[in-house]
Amino acid sequence: MKLTIDTDNKTLIREENGESLELPLYSKKAFEEISRQWVRVGWNEKYQYSFSWMGRPIIQLPEDMIRTQEAIWQVKPDVIIETGIAHGGSLIYNASLCKAMGKGRVIGVDIEIRPHNREAVEAHPMSELITMIEGSSTAPEIVAQVKALVQPGEVVLIILDSNHTKQHVADELEAYHDLVTPGSYIVATDGIMYDLADVPRGEVDWDWNHPTDAAKEFAEAHPDFVVEQPVWPFNESDLTENITHWPGAWLKKK
Repeated sequence: MKLTIDTDNKTLIREENGESLELPLYSKKAFEEISRQWVRVGWNEKYQYSFSWMGRPIIQLPEDMIRTQEAIWQVKPDVIIETGIAHGGSLIYNASLCKAMGKGRVIGVDIEIRPHNREAVEAHPMSELITMIEGSSTAPEIVAQVKALVQPGEVVLIILDSNHTKQHVADELEAYHDLVTPGSYIVATDGIMYDLADVPRGEVDWDWNHPTDAAKEFAEAHPDFVVEQPVWPFNESDLTENITHWPGAWLKKK
């Protein structure tokens, strides 16, 4: 596929499989085409590795974090469960939202919590709202430990951000989906892998081995869930699609 941006004529030309499509450069469709390539190049250049939240690396696309904030404000969960901790920035981000709302706490699960990351999270001002559990997110004893921390009637939102293979995400969805309350979400992050199989840092099997397909198949097998991007609470543009590392990620409980 070839994109040609002509700023003199204000056009974008897309050429693929012998077909050519010319778009006004300043249009919704052109913005989506450019954004797709921006995300691909940015991911390869590790753009998402250049951000922190309240002092801890967050390793997320800022667009995704803002959209997460919008969903959390809408749902106002009592508990946010996140698989995958890394440096702890995302846990602290979510905890800071809970702190600002005056409601909620965060449970983080990771197969390995490195001592310096644990120490940094435990020393952070948001630590009082964070519980960390070390172990495989799909191990029955870890799943049981997480579920024991959720009280009856609590509103739960879940973010899956650990191992991103299709099978692991499918296993996490099965393990945790019954905790999600109606109107809330379980989010299968980083499905952008499907569009990165051909970039230098990609893997050849990512065209099928990714979270988006796991989420789609889960929704097909569980009619009480639907793949549905949260509605933007404010939008004075004609745009409708997130610029995201998480396409098809948001599974809403009906």
